[in-house]
Amino acid sequence: MSIPGERLPVHTPWTRVRTVLNWVNLSTVAGLVVAWLGGATIERHGRGTYLAGGYRWRFPVASAFTLGSVVVSTHDHAWLRDRPRLLRHEDRHVTQYAWLVGPVMVPLYLLAAGFSWVVAGDHSSYNPFERLAGLDDGGYPPVTTRRRRRHGR
Repeated sequence: MSIPGERLPVHTPWTRVRTVLNWVNLSTVAGLVVAWLGGATIERHGRGTYLAGGYRWRFPVASAFTLGSVVVSTHDHAWLRDRPRLLRHEDRHVTQYAWLVGPVMVPLYLLAAGFSWVVAGDHSSYNPFERLAGLDDGGYPPVTTRRRRRHGR
């Protein structure tokens, strides 16, 4: 899944703006608090983001998830750094938090995940947040529907 030597681009004017927006809208603060409460070790990653590895809670069930500018994972930092495509996917979620006024994204994401679950039987296929972040980069299977699954197509 990872591409050897691939790295996130350097800080740009936009990533500086989104970093400020995610601090102001408190989503990065929420991400740091959730990571800390979950026992994660937090380190700066670049582009205004943080990696929080070693998260111990079992929710949400994901190899990584993002709150504000914080990428949280049950895996350690080395595991995350070895997956630049996953980090690129999560970096796109960081931008989504800035566009959607931070914590407002959480209920919108849950609604989109619920809609996708009804249509496809998974939280990603018809979830615009996951699709815009890049399903393949996030390690999600190709888009499907319940009908296609039922009929083996």
